[in-house]
Parts: sequence; structure tokens; C-alpha cells
Amino acid sequence: MTSNTAAITPVILAGGSGTRLWPMSRALYPKQFLSLHDEATMLQATLQRLEGFSTAPAQIICNEEHRFIVAEQLRKNAIPARIVLEPAGRNTAPAIAIAALLALKENNDEDPALLVLAADHVIQNTAAFHAALAAAQPLAAAGKLITFGIVPDQPHTGYGYIRRGTPVNDQAFAVDSFVEKPALETAEDYLASGNYYWNSGMFMFRASVYLAELQRQRPDIYGACVQAIAATSVDLDFIRLTEKAFVECPSESIDYAVMEGTQSAVVVPMDAGWSDVGSWSSLWEIADKDAQGNVLRGDVLCEDTHNCYLHSDDKLIASVGVSDLIVVDTPDAVMVAHKDNVQEVKKIVSRLNASERSEATLHRKVYRPWGNYDSIDMGERFQVKRIVVKPGAKLSVQMHHHRAEHWIVVSGTARVTIDSKETLLTENQSIYIPLGAVHALENPGKIPLELIEVQSGAYLGEDDIVRFEDKYGRA
Repeated sequence: MTSNTAAITPVILAGGSGTRLWPMSRALYPKQFLSLHDEATMLQATLQRLEGFSTAPAQIICNEEHRFIVAEQLRKNAIPARIVLEPAGRNTAPAIAIAALLALKENNDEDPALLVLAADHVIQNTAAFHAALAAAQPLAAAGKLITFGIVPDQPHTGYGYIRRGTPVNDQAFAVDSFVEKPALETAEDYLASGNYYWNSGMFMFRASVYLAELQRQRPDIYGACVQAIAATSVDLDFIRLTEKAFVECPSESIDYAVMEGTQSAVVVPMDAGWSDVGSWSSLWEIADKDAQGNVLRGDVLCEDTHNCYLHSDDKLIASVGVSDLIVVDTPDAVMVAHKDNVQEVKKIVSRLNASERSEATLHRKVYRPWGNYDSIDMGERFQVKRIVVKPGAKLSVQMHHHRAEHWIVVSGTARVTIDSKETLLTENQSIYIPLGAVHALENPGKIPLELIEVQSGAYLGEDDIVRFEDKYGRA
């Protein structure tokens, strides 16, 4: 292979679930796709902060269920990238192996450096971030596996640590060891010594170097990943792997599979205002605050309130005489927690999952490749949705066994097909779709189509859809 000439290929790992940021983050719309710190979503911000640093188009590794969210967020920001779909989550070591194998394949066996980033981190100092990347480049070219260690500013017990060894140059150190999350007293000793960094989960290395180490240490993972890309297919904007081979791959992190067992690990310190936004309290820590230490989002009124994070997505939040609280309101849930207990939010999500409640998985507003719908009211035998269809988009040709529907156009133009009969509807017009009728909805116009859908019937679940034709390749 030729070495070191190909541009750096960013590999963005976008498969996390973010349960500790419930109720904003949910299984089908996790935190990497939310705008939590600024106007851009966390995925968009991850890609935007690479601007000004020379890279090839990124590879986004994501869950099958999130593919249309990723594609839409890239489209909105005109970001070129390849979207690789994982048939199942198998942790970071296999995901990075897939990215490395594809990078070699797509670069005609040139050996690009991979820059591995999580899609759900915040980095506030882009210049310092770029400086750390520049320091890592020649080391990656020389065959080192670089991990970026965050210079700690407090004795944090929620992060793993990296102990630095001998200097490699004036900007990097050999890795002496990786250390698990410490107790507070140990973390204080780490901070005082100056020899430890937070483990950021960001890496840079040549594709071939990573694969060689993976093959040496975990040939089972390497072999499964080779099989998984043996027969990739392209579906719309997405690269699909060989499902059986990838599903059978062992699940393991890059730390355990490669980094802890290699003799080539190097840590480059980074002091760039980094946070993994792993909880509501960490989001409070990095956000701008008012004179009372509060972070206020949305429609919020405070009296005698201190050091709180108050986020309203739907209704007015009013607080009086409270301190150190996290209050997060969404259209279908309100979460209240003390800042010291926010790590326990994941226990609420576990209970919701055990009860099979939709609040663990879905928001009231659900995004689809054609637009979105918001379930604004429901009862025993009815449900009301507000549906928005993007210009040029079309819902699947479908039918329902258990429900009838009534559509009222609020704005825009709707092309409705019912049992092969086509009708054009405009504002304030409506149409009825009987139970069992084969139907489709399309927006032929230049502006979004907004309509109200009233469903009635004995069963109103989303799985009562029989699709006959779908432009987005859904089953």
C-alpha cells in the first residue's frame, strides 16, 4: 500500500442511545441528533468543527433506525458524507474496523488516516481542537495509534483516565496505561499529579495500522468485519453491510480490543473545552448561565431560583425558591431531578422500557423521510395527528386493516390517491380514506404540506400499515 498521502477520513460514530438525557434523548431520536448546546445538532456541530481542517468526506456509522435522520441533517447543512448502516450495535471496535476496511477499499488501497470522533461531544475551542489534530497527524503517519487525552480541570469520577508515559515529542506522550473510572480521592490525586488525562474516545491512526492491531489481538472481530463488507450494497444514500456476518461479530470497545494491548499507543493532550455531555448536569456546566447560575431554555420564569437547568420544549415552567434542580419539559413528559442524581435518569428509562411505554423510544413528534407527524390527541378509538410533508415527498402506498382516516388540509397542496383514484386538495379541503382502502399522500407543491389526520378504529398502532410501494426503501 502507498502510505500517508490520502487525506484524513473522519469517522463519526453516531450509534449511541443517550439514555441519561431523557426525556429529550430517546431511543429513536437520541442526543446526537438534538440541538442541546447551540442551534446545530450535535452531529452537525461535530462535522462543522472540521471546517478549516483538510479532510476527505466523512463516514457516518449509525443505526439502521436512524438513517433518515442522519441523511436529513447532512442535507440541511450540505455536508458530503457516506452513511454506513450497522444492522446491530456491536460497540466501537467493529464499527471502526468497518470504517477502516471501507476507507481502504474506496481509496484504491491508499492508506488514509482515520479521525475517529463521537457524534455527541461538545468542543468549545475549535482552534485548540485543530491544533491537537495537527499534532497527531505526523504520529499517525509514522504508524502510531493516537488517542486524544483531555486535560482535566476537576477530579471527575465519571470518566476513564489515560496515564501518560515518556514523551514522544513536545506535544505527545507514550501511553503508560488506561485507567477505569476512579473514586473521588483517586481522581484528586490524578489531577494533582498532572500525569493523567480524561479518556475522550477520540482517535487518529492509519487504517491499515488499526486493522493490523485488531487482527493480531482480536482476529474474531477482524474476520467478522471482513465478511461484513464482502458484499456491501448501496441503498439510496446508505451503505449496507452483510447483515449475518456483522450481527455475529463480537461486541467490544476499541479500548479493550486494541488500545490497551498495543505497544504503539500515543496520547496527544487536548485542552479544547471538551464535554461528552453525558448527563443534564454536564450540560448545565458548559452552558451560559444567568446571574443566579441558572441555565434557562424556552418559556421559563424564575423567582429565587439558583443553579438550576430549566428546559421548556412545550409549556411554561415557573420555579420559586429552588436550587440545584434539573427540570426538562417535553410535549409528553416532564423530568425533575436533583443535579447530584442525574446519572440515575437511566433507571427511569429502564422502567419505561420494562413497561413497554412509548416515552422511552419515541417523541410525540416523529420524524420520517417524507417529513414528520405530531400525535396531538388520542382516546380509546381515535387519534389526531398534525402531519407535515416536505415538498416533492410522498408517503408509501399503503392500507390499514383496523382504522379509517380523515385528512383536512391546513396549508399547501395534497395529491391523494385512493384505490387508484387521484384527487388534488388545497387549503380547507378534506377527504375520507375508508378502512382497507389502498391509499397514498404526496406533496406536489413547492411549500410544505400541513394537514390534520383524524384516525378512528379498533386499533391505531403504527404497525397497522401494509406497504405496497415506498420510494424510501422501507419494508
